[in-house]
Amino acid sequence: MQGRLFPAGDREFKDHPKFSGVRIAIQVSSQESSAVGVSQLEIQPGVEIPAHIHDNQADSIYVVYGEGEVYLNGSWHPVTADDYIFAPAGAEHGVRNSGNHVLKLFIHHSPPLF
Repeated sequence: MQGRLFPAGDREFKDHPKFSGVRIAIQVSSQESSAVGVSQLEIQPGVEIPAHIHDNQADSIYVVYGEGEVYLNGSWHPVTADDYIFAPAGAEHGVRNSGNHVLKLFIHHSPPLF
């Protein structure tokens, strides 16, 4: 894979395959890289991605916009724009939108999840 620019206007969000009320734009998938996967999520108010574990992927989550809560280390913690969450492989984590606006996240999985 060569370097690539991802203009904001070219980003295509689709309904998440597992979670209702969540839209995903996959930017780098396992088809393009065996090392990393990059995506963006938009989570609607009141929607939760329940606590879960990735056995093989480290999950880096950057909060781009909005406010919510992240489940990490056995409890929920408030998050807002510019917060960063790291969940190593095997760490239980989840996220929910507790705000009134869409919660936008930038996600980096290593190795790729999708």
